[in-house]
Amino acid sequence: QVQLVESGGGLVQAGASLRLSCAASGRTFSRYHMAWFRQAPGKEREFVAAIIWSGSSTNYADSLKGRFTISRDNGKNTVYLQMNSLKPEDTAVYYCAANQYDSGSSWAIYDYWGRGTQVTVSS
Repeated sequence: QVQLVESGGGLVQAGASLRLSCAASGRTFSRYHMAWFRQAPGKEREFVAAIIWSGSSTNYADSLKGRFTISRDNGKNTVYLQMNSLKPEDTAVYYCAANQYDSGSSWAIYDYWGRGTQVTVSS
């Protein structure tokens, strides 16, 4: 089992950058594929990016490629989401999630979730 805690959210202006972190408990973090999702008010949870256990392969939502980068440090039990050139439409609660067997884009396959961190981008 793994517990996830997100941090790094905040209020920024359009064009700014933020780096989100997701710290995982437990000694088996490196066995898990990790992902970031986001959910804006009144909208469904949306896939952002995923990274496999080793960090050697990543997957992004098409609309976010080039602006967002997912990475991980297994020695620190942490996964990151670097977000550049932020836009007001990026405003959402950002969640990290873990799955031991798949790194797909469907939220339904992820077994463990953090409580989220709020990102607000003003115009």
